[in-house]
Amino acid sequence: MSCRSHSLCLILCTLGPLGTGLAAAHDRIACSDLALAQIPDTTVTLAQLNPATEDPMAPEHCEVIGSIGERTGFDGKPYAIGFHLRMPVAWNGRFFFQGGGGVDGFLGNALGSTGPGQTDNAVSRGYAVVSTDAGHQFEFGVPGIGGVLFGVDPQARVDFGYHALDVTTRVAKRIVELHYGERARYSYFVGCSNGGRQGMVASQRFPRHFDGIVAGNPGFNLPKAAIAEAWDSQAFGRAATQVDVGGEPYLPTSFSFADLALVANAVLARCDALDGLGDGIIDNGPACRFDPSVLECPAAKEPTCLVPEQVAALQDVFDGARNSRGRPLYSDWPYDAGIGTPGWRVWKIGFPAAPGQPLVNNGINLTLGAGALPYVFMTPPDLVSPDGLVSYMFGFDFDRDAPRIFETSGPYTESSQEFMTAASTDLRGFTRLGNKLIVYHGVSDPVFSVNDTVRWYRRLLRRTDGRADRFARLFLIPGMNHCGGGPATDQFDALTSIVDWVERGRAPDVIVATANPASPWPDRTRPLCAFPEQARYRGEGDVDDAANFVCSTPSDARPRHHGRGHRRHD
Repeated sequence: MSCRSHSLCLILCTLGPLGTGLAAAHDRIACSDLALAQIPDTTVTLAQLNPATEDPMAPEHCEVIGSIGERTGFDGKPYAIGFHLRMPVAWNGRFFFQGGGGVDGFLGNALGSTGPGQTDNAVSRGYAVVSTDAGHQFEFGVPGIGGVLFGVDPQARVDFGYHALDVTTRVAKRIVELHYGERARYSYFVGCSNGGRQGMVASQRFPRHFDGIVAGNPGFNLPKAAIAEAWDSQAFGRAATQVDVGGEPYLPTSFSFADLALVANAVLARCDALDGLGDGIIDNGPACRFDPSVLECPAAKEPTCLVPEQVAALQDVFDGARNSRGRPLYSDWPYDAGIGTPGWRVWKIGFPAAPGQPLVNNGINLTLGAGALPYVFMTPPDLVSPDGLVSYMFGFDFDRDAPRIFETSGPYTESSQEFMTAASTDLRGFTRLGNKLIVYHGVSDPVFSVNDTVRWYRRLLRRTDGRADRFARLFLIPGMNHCGGGPATDQFDALTSIVDWVERGRAPDVIVATANPASPWPDRTRPLCAFPEQARYRGEGDVDDAANFVCSTPSDARPRHHGRGHRRHD
């Protein structure tokens, strides 16, 4: 890695390679005295011992907040890599990095999620937990684009992509060592979405940092996925029946709630029983072949059918973003039961306004996505005004604009594909150390396609002659939306699974998951099977009990495709 400021180079050179260059064990430094600790270019603004509360999730612990590498940016604004660290008095000897989300810009609570839907946290289990703002602060005084203005600063872009992860880990581990008088015996990373991307970044760029990594719904091809958000918005816009306050297509009118439920039910009718059990979960996704044209109305719109514009929108979206030559720009998507849920709709098209309220597009693709694409992923950044973001997405040109994720310009010496993407299958540095990686992904994720993750894992299998499961395992969660939700068994303890693999050599063939309370079957449990295996009912016993299922590799576990004009993306 090349340093971009003398001060940050000083930090890395002083702290040295993690696990080899730190000082020997020493006397403990009291929590309140950590503010006086001499760590190069690091300022501690809070160091206090918090007493235990009646809430078991808040044990007695030392809380530290600080910043690294304070500087003035290219845009004249102050920047630093902020961090938030909690170190429990009853420490278990382990370090935990809490992944971020979205475009970061917040310190995070540094409590440490132990897995989707879990009610405890890593601090309560005895882990020292750190989180970071990834090198920039959300600008609350600038509505619409306050979270992405950092994209104007070249260094802040790189910090967001990977540099803050590296520096925060080094500094936090140093503070942990100073406070406890010894280094952490094991280090873990757990994150989802952009946090999942950060986990994959760590495995590829910084293999010494973590013994075990859990990367959920990882946005490891985030610049390409951002282009797909513009593609999806334009596709759904062609099916919209009203315009928003700015005269652009109002996406909530492209599909009603009943329309999306109709599609989800049709997918279930076609594919649910392919795993041998009609239970609302499509376990044999690779065998699912669904074409939305079967729902096209023969005449006028009826509740039981879709108009041609709606069918075309689904075909365009699920077939994936492409340029005018038909070349894929991201990935296609699988049809799954989660398409009919709010967790899918909220990303793709948003929710209709209340009666009498202005028609404002509120889908995440046209809010968070519409800011990140021009400011963070385009090079140089496009300085779009807040009220121009929606129009920017509808005017995005997939021939002219999409290639800019690969470009550099002036002070922007790294393209967004370089500083954001973590799609490499070269994990030799990670595996030589005996480190382990768990990747999970909801099949109904509306923002990062599970097909892209499956293709990455297949490439990893080819690169390792089929032996990737010795250090990396993929778990697909049918019905689950982005990092949770949907008609799915989406609640499970990911931290215990990675710890058992790292420290006890127990590779996770199966992770038992529970359905979320909002699902049609809140008490259901199911095995999540290591890819390419899938859950199969034994033929007797309660279908809501994981004990009555086994994991097996179906003969038809081929890569997914669907509908019209499918193209290979790998």
